[in-house]
Parts: sequence; structure tokens; C-alpha cells
Amino acid sequence: QVQLEESGGGLVQSGGSLTLTCTGSRSILPFDAVGWYRQAPGSERELVASISSGFNSNYADSVKGRFTISRGGSKNTMYLQMNSLKPEVTAVYYCNVRGRLCIKCPYLDIWGQGTLVTVSS
Repeated sequence: QVQLEESGGGLVQSGGSLTLTCTGSRSILPFDAVGWYRQAPGSERELVASISSGFNSNYADSVKGRFTISRGGSKNTMYLQMNSLKPEVTAVYYCNVRGRLCIKCPYLDIWGQGTLVTVSS
């Protein structure tokens, strides 16, 4: 079982930047899809950015051009670079990986516990 942990959240002023890190207890390279989600107070969790098995990046329309998802140099990590932040993106951000570690391994859908990003006006 892979465990995920997010880090890098915090308080920033509008227009600032943050980089979130997702670190796995083991390699996350075998997973078919990895991504970042967020959940704002009173809202449902939504996809922010993801990388498919074909290594194509996908972004929510609201963050295109400002957020970048990437794999880290370490095979255990992935990142979300967030630029030009505005109060509307304030939320708890979660990393997620889905897939199998081997042919006969069970399908996994793993989430971190989240990291809070707060953008002040």
C-alpha cells in the first residue's frame, strides 16, 4: 500500500505563488493517473490537475496557465506549482494516485490527507 502526504500549503497574498508537494511512501510511477484535487469550504471536491498514463496533463479551466502539475525528480513525488493565486482558489488540496503496481496487484485509489492553501485579499 502506498501512503501519500501533501506539503507546501500555507497563507499567501493574492497574486502570490505556492508549490505543493505530494510524497509517496514508495514509487508512484506505476500508477495510471496522478492528480491534484481541492475542496473549498461548502463545496465538493474537484479536480485541479492530473497526469494520465500517457503523460498528458489536464487542468481545470479555472487554473489553466497559472498551475502546473509535474512529476518530481524523485519517483516518489509530484508537484503542483501555483502562480497568480487569488482568493477563489482557497481550499484544502489533495493528491491522488490510481492504478495497479503490478499485473496481479489490486487496483488502488489512494488519497493524501490534504494541505490547506489560503489566499488572502
